[in-house]
Amino acid sequence: MTTQGVQTGVIGVTGYAGAELARLLIRHPRLHGKPPVFAGRVDEKDAARGGTPLTEIHPQLAASNGNSHLKQEPFSWELLADRGVKVLFMATPHEQSREWAPEALKRGIRVIDLSGAWRLLDPANRAVYAFKDEGSDLAAQTQAQAVYGMPELYRAQIAGAKLIANPGCYSTSVILPLRPLVAAGLIDVESGIVADSKSGVSGAGKSPTAKTHFMYAADNLSAYGVFAHRHTGELLEQIGLKTGEIVFTPHLLPIPRGILSTIYVRFREPQTHGSIARVYGEFFANSPMVRIYEKGLPQIQYSVRTNYADIGFQLDASGRRAVIVSCLDNLLKGAAGQAVQNLNVMMGWPESEGLE
Repeated sequence: MTTQGVQTGVIGVTGYAGAELARLLIRHPRLHGKPPVFAGRVDEKDAARGGTPLTEIHPQLAASNGNSHLKQEPFSWELLADRGVKVLFMATPHEQSREWAPEALKRGIRVIDLSGAWRLLDPANRAVYAFKDEGSDLAAQTQAQAVYGMPELYRAQIAGAKLIANPGCYSTSVILPLRPLVAAGLIDVESGIVADSKSGVSGAGKSPTAKTHFMYAADNLSAYGVFAHRHTGELLEQIGLKTGEIVFTPHLLPIPRGILSTIYVRFREPQTHGSIARVYGEFFANSPMVRIYEKGLPQIQYSVRTNYADIGFQLDASGRRAVIVSCLDNLLKGAAGQAVQNLNVMMGWPESEGLE
């Protein structure tokens, strides 16, 4: 266990997830006095003054504890080496992470990657990303080192990992409620599982598009990525399903943040509320960031701006069918918070430290 802080670095602080990552790391009790090194693209004017002040990028991070001196500095590997960065968070586009993660590993830096670059083991599932380096020796060697960064499933592997592939936000909201039930053999997967998921607009990233600007998203609800969303491969691999055993449909909600997934399943044998609660209770017994609702169902308002994944369920009168509702904050448990949770596990710190 590492009791003292570790020097972290962040590439990609300008986005929504990057802002949350900065906030969490700056305030993390184990990192007091060791703020992250923020690196990225800096224009010529800001480069002349040593970088862009963090509080100009995200004014909400201004505080009386000295954050005003923190800057996003021009990225270079020499900068990270000079500052002694040991763990690098990459909130970068997928292709950028494909290029930079192998270089970081070569330099002895451990990586927590928030992109989809290294999440998928099956080349058929990775095809949705159309990575330019697919099939290369370096990509294969790097992929072999990657650990899927869901502590509830892979704590032991994360602790010793050099490269952590942080899960997708939708994926987290579906994998956590389904994995325990599928692993226990309770779900009749041949009958098919339906995951109907809805996310706030921040899940689409900070760069504006025709479908995320106010006039499109406000007072609207729309489905997208039907049968083609890139998180589908994560569901298949991490839940243990075959293509055709789950239908996953994402929707865009007219709210800033949060995800609600409504999941419909059929059991092989009749179940009771108590039997399902026991499966969840045993599976998540040591998972401080998962809350199981014994009564009622989760709502986005209860999990937003927290790192909790909330799971609730109801059975029909026959005990053969269930509706499961899962909620989380797509920028926290779905991105930055889960990344810090992975850091805690990696360092041997309490898993929820700095997150509750």
